[in-house]
Parts: sequence; structure tokens; C-alpha cells
Amino acid sequence: MENRLRKIKAFAFDVDGVFTDGGILADTTGELYRTFDAKDAMAVRMAAMKEYGLCIITGGRSESITKRFTTVGVKLEDIYLGSRAKIEDFEDFCSRHGYSADEVMYFGDDLPDIPVMVECGCGVCPCDAVDEVKAIADYITTRPGGKGSVRETLELVMKLQGKWALDVQEYKKKF
Repeated sequence: MENRLRKIKAFAFDVDGVFTDGGILADTTGELYRTFDAKDAMAVRMAAMKEYGLCIITGGRSESITKRFTTVGVKLEDIYLGSRAKIEDFEDFCSRHGYSADEVMYFGDDLPDIPVMVECGCGVCPCDAVDEVKAIADYITTRPGGKGSVRETLELVMKLQGKWALDVQEYKKKF
């Protein structure tokens, strides 16, 4: 496993159930609201500062998803909303950036994530993912979705690669 983690150059993520606990609030106008963990966001910012590729592939269609992830360093062109064939979006991301599938870690929690988790270099799921995803995951976090599971894994990879250090000046410039 350690050799696989050393190869990782990019991270791709589902949103609901990974960055959130899966709960979605809806108001009477149909606007959807999600709660995100700030520690997960900091880990994504750290990855952005260390030049890792970042990608969001979600079935969600809310513009709030775009706004949330562009503020943590994900490029707009690497946010795939309304994805119904996540493997196609994953392959597009890899192709556009020149990554081989084994250089990308993917985070998912439910059935639509399985094809990508099988194809990528390391498939990760939170401990509260559905059983079918846990059965094929390379790594299951100790934390549930929306409660630091992203941070746990990004920190693990970046520490292993010697890249887990905050440069405050760079952080101030970028964020």
C-alpha cells in the first residue's frame, strides 16, 4: 500500500457522503444546503499548495458545490456537477492533466463511485460508506463522511510523501 500512496499525484472526490455526512437540507425554494468539515477543507488547501491535482465528481448539481470547492483550491474546470457516469469524468480529468489512473486517489461512498474506485490508483471511502463500496475500497478511513475522513487520508498521503507542512506566506498569498 505504501508504494501505491507514494505514486499519488492527484485526488478526486465525490461530495455527498465524503465531504458531508450525506444529509442535505432543502428550503421551500428548492435550494439545497450541505455542511462541510473545516479540517477537510484545510487538507484540500494543503494539497492545492503542494501542486496536487484536485477534482470533484458529484451527482449534485448545486452551484454551492462549485463555490465551496473553488474556495479551497479546486479549479473550476475540474468540478464535474451532475455526473451520472463518474468513470467518464474521471477519465476526462486524467486525460486533460496527463495523469495515469494509478496516480489518482479517489474518494467515494456509494454505488456510483465503484467504477472509479476500481480503476484509480487507490480507492478510499469513509467508514460509513455502503457495504459494496467498503468491499472494494483500498483504504477505509476511521472517520465517517463529513467528519474528517478527507483530512485523515490527505494528511496520510502528504506525510508519507514529505509534503505535509504549512507555508504561512504561501497560504496567505493563495487563500
